[in-house]
Amino acid sequence: MPIVTIQVTREGTKPGATSVTAEEKAQLIKGASQLLLDVLNKPFEATFVVIEEVDTDNWGWGGLPALEYRRQRAKKPG
Repeated sequence: MPIVTIQVTREGTKPGATSVTAEEKAQLIKGASQLLLDVLNKPFEATFVVIEEVDTDNWGWGGLPALEYRRQRAKKPG
């Protein structure tokens, strides 16, 4: 019984959205389940998919909180 965890940032993918939509989450669940069926022959009913949304202030890269990294990157020319 596979368990797949998908982490996404808690920010919208469309203007005005503040999180991934229910429809997008459903597509992620279906896609991950289909991948495990195709690769490992695991049936849909045996696959569990967990989606975790991470607030933007709870992650980062480049040694900075994510939003600060993006601000600095946006200021750089080119």
